[in-house]
Amino acid sequence: ARTAMACIAKKCGIRFKPPSIILIYEEKDKEKTRQRIMPVRNFSKFSDCSIAAEQLKNNPRHKAYLEGVSLRQLEKLHSLLKGHLRGESLAESLEKVQREETIDPEEDMNKLDDKELAKRKSIMDELFEKNRKKKDDPDFIYDVEVEFPQDEQLESCGWDVESGEEV
Repeated sequence: ARTAMACIAKKCGIRFKPPSIILIYEEKDKEKTRQRIMPVRNFSKFSDCSIAAEQLKNNPRHKAYLEGVSLRQLEKLHSLLKGHLRGESLAESLEKVQREETIDPEEDMNKLDDKELAKRKSIMDELFEKNRKKKDDPDFIYDVEVEFPQDEQLESCGWDVESGEEV
């Protein structure tokens, strides 16, 4: 058995026949790149991708290898496999996954059920982490100050005006 974080995930992809998740990784302290093929069993065009991804990620045989792979990415790969099993082309499946990954700023998230809301939050968290500037980034700037232009006169709101009246 491998120790935790002994593997550094580099790339993750799928193979349609037989249905498999393929992980390209490096072993820690070794510069050799390796490949691990994880068959996706008992998966059909009716399967729930999030449950299948969770089962794969928590599988004792693959857990140490998949530690560096997000659950969202595994769900996306399972969605592509599901699309293939439905007879969709890869382009159609990719477009469908892309639509599901896009957050509509006009959508009222108060009307979503818990599962859909968790999915949207996960997408936003992933996007935030991808765009976040870290201290090691070459274009990282500490303590950025920005002046915002004051073109028009500021309107005062009724709620922020102090008054002696009790409402």
